[in-house]
Amino acid sequence: MAPFSLMSASVSLLAKSFSAFSCTSTLARCTSVLPGSFFNPVKCLTSQSSGPPKRPLTGYIRYVQQQRPVVSRQNPEIKAVDIIRKVAQQWRTLSPEQKRPFEEASVRAREQFKVDLQHYQAQLTPEQVQQQTLERRQRLAKRRAIRKKRELNNLGKPKRPRIPFNIFMSEHFEEARGTTTQAKLKSLLEDWRNLFSHQKQVYTQLAEDDKIRYKNEMKSWEEHMVEIGREDVIRDKTLSANKKTAKAKAGSKKAKAKPVKKAAAKPVKKAAAKSKTTRKTTKSSATKTVRTTKKT
Repeated sequence: MAPFSLMSASVSLLAKSFSAFSCTSTLARCTSVLPGSFFNPVKCLTSQSSGPPKRPLTGYIRYVQQQRPVVSRQNPEIKAVDIIRKVAQQWRTLSPEQKRPFEEASVRAREQFKVDLQHYQAQLTPEQVQQQTLERRQRLAKRRAIRKKRELNNLGKPKRPRIPFNIFMSEHFEEARGTTTQAKLKSLLEDWRNLFSHQKQVYTQLAEDDKIRYKNEMKSWEEHMVEIGREDVIRDKTLSANKKTAKAKAGSKKAKAKPVKKAAAKPVKKAAAKSKTTRKTTKSSATKTVRTTKKT
């Protein structure tokens, strides 16, 4: 029995070493295929097993998690979205007494979450705190960008002009070589590089026409945004150009108003000069008459 147990132990040890070797080799292959930007050091903190505690579920979410399997078993033919709608409708019809167990469980989980969060934050180093703040800022910036893009789409902002390769890709994507999207894009890029200059000129001209389309549509869209009082979504260069044109118009109005004032002031000066000459002539005539009377 001893040799047999020794042999089985050696076999199990060999199997464990082989499985560990296969895991490390697959991990090495995966890391070699994935780009370096995929492993973002900012996101490593929350992906660890000892990461921050998860936020507690609300009473409604707890009810959905409990009732969704029941509704799906009772209605296997409906979709997942319809199941959620049905559960939400059931939640609305519940009385406060029926909702109380789920809400009380949510309150207890929230209190435990506060305790766990304080314990977790007390164990963090200054580098990890800085890492978490950076991660939070990135999430907020991403949310703002998504929210702003959705708002601009709802306001009807025109789509950006396409480059020549994008036009070529949209026309030849269906007949491109490859089964996956990445393979098709790679084959299209190779075909684009192999095209002659006169063949690329067609797509270059289409891209130039698309730029003109975008410019005209953006001009009319920004004018409409000014009319409805949404100047905050207009591009900065358009606002600066509008300010420059407004200043130029104001300067031209001032320049036009100045000659009118000068023309009105010139006759007054001429009249004053004429009055001065008449006074001089009257004085000279009076002195002449006085001189003649003295001679006589």
